[in-house]
Amino acid sequence: MTDREQYIPGPASGAQVQKDRGQNGEEKWTLILVRELRHSPEKVWQALTDPAQLREWAPFDADGSLGTVGSTVKLTTVGAPTPRVTETTVTLADAPEVLEYKWGGFDMRWELEAFGGGTRLTLWINIGHRFIAMGAAGWHICFDVLDHLLSGTPIGRIVGPEAMKFGGWQRLNAEYAKQFGIETPNWPPQAAQKS
Repeated sequence: MTDREQYIPGPASGAQVQKDRGQNGEEKWTLILVRELRHSPEKVWQALTDPAQLREWAPFDADGSLGTVGSTVKLTTVGAPTPRVTETTVTLADAPEVLEYKWGGFDMRWELEAFGGGTRLTLWINIGHRFIAMGAAGWHICFDVLDHLLSGTPIGRIVGPEAMKFGGWQRLNAEYAKQFGIETPNWPPQAAQKS
């Protein structure tokens, strides 16, 4: 049995939602995820910025490094029904502490803090409230895959529709929805689910 076949995500944890008002009065939701990794900030920084490493764990591919302010990089969402490419400019890259850019129109901010011989990784991402529990479940799995990659036991990227079919994703989606006090999203729609 491979590590991937044995992988079961842990319970929903390390996530919160921040609700604000946008410039036009619209409700703006930010998903905040915190994960403690047993790896140095420098090693985690490489995994967040290097296209080859991003291909192993992130929900998008990058055509260049995200490690330099002002770099323009194309991010291609993995597993989208139709190709979704976003051109982004890295707005902040203070290695190995803070990284900011947009993905698909959503602000992303990564903070890395040396903690207990490893790194406390925090991600802030704006996301539509209807998809916030799904996003938390997806990023939870991405962070697990990242941890395996950095530990030298890669299990391969689990994102998009593949993640939604993955046994632990449905449970995480429901647990995060409960934590955030929102209705459990019915995803995939009942008609598409097998009985």
